[in-house]
Amino acid sequence: MFSKRVLGSSSSCAAPAMLGSRVLGLNGTVGGIEVQSRQAASLKSLKARMRSVENMRKITKAMKMVAAAKLKQDEKRMQTSRPFVQPVQNLFERLPMEDKAGGMHIFGITSDKGLCGGVNTQVAKIARNSLIEEEAKGNPVKMMIVGNKGIAALKRLYGDRIQKSFEEAAKVSWTFAYASIMAEAIAASEPTRLKVCSNKFKSLVSYDTVASQCVTLHEAQTMDRAEFSKAMDVYSFEPSIYEVWDDLHEFYYATVIHGAYLEGAVSEQSSRMSAMENASKNASEMLEKISLIYNRARQAKITTELCEIISGASAV
Repeated sequence: MFSKRVLGSSSSCAAPAMLGSRVLGLNGTVGGIEVQSRQAASLKSLKARMRSVENMRKITKAMKMVAAAKLKQDEKRMQTSRPFVQPVQNLFERLPMEDKAGGMHIFGITSDKGLCGGVNTQVAKIARNSLIEEEAKGNPVKMMIVGNKGIAALKRLYGDRIQKSFEEAAKVSWTFAYASIMAEAIAASEPTRLKVCSNKFKSLVSYDTVASQCVTLHEAQTMDRAEFSKAMDVYSFEPSIYEVWDDLHEFYYATVIHGAYLEGAVSEQSSRMSAMENASKNASEMLEKISLIYNRARQAKITTELCEIISGASAV
């Protein structure tokens, strides 16, 4: 009689057995504990992932703000340098350009840092395509690269063509003196032809990757004298143009590099702003999805615990 009251009749023995199967699992000992521990581990991992995504979103927002501040400074320097750079470039653009065979020097301008979209990749791509095109014609090619990203992109396959590299240029404030140092290196290499690969700033959301053909000292010296005089007669030189031409040509190299570097710096910061904005947006969307999964798992755990409590209370 007492045993029947405690254990119930044969028909009521199914409730404790069902409760045991729910709590302990169908195997009788460990199934329920595995479910609870699995849910706890899942919630813990989701919480950690939410925390990491939130931290990532904070970092990308901060990087966007830093890029916006640097963009204003670089854009101001670019606008200030244009009246200084453009007249010299206009002077040399008057000289007739001819596509002659001969060695080619490629000067690529990239940045030292990434996370700025395809700014550096596009410069490396156009420099690589120019190299392949010139070598297919049988012309020897030498390269000079500014920036760690350009060196890293071209060094593995074309390291033997890199004649000189300039790294860590962004660690100090860019001035015309650094452009003059690079211009001296170009003049010392005595290029037959010169092509400068860089990014040209258009707006905050767009830029163009260009390969500009520059007039070298060798091309100017081998140019037809009548054509040369016709192009230069509109300007007055003192002393004569033939006395100052070598120094003027090196100054021309420096102005081209100076203007191209500042254009590339502004393009880099504007592209980094867009990249960090997109990264912040993607992080917010990811956080919403993970939060939804986390809330569903938490509600499922609470519902399971309530069902176990109710089943245990009804079985007593």
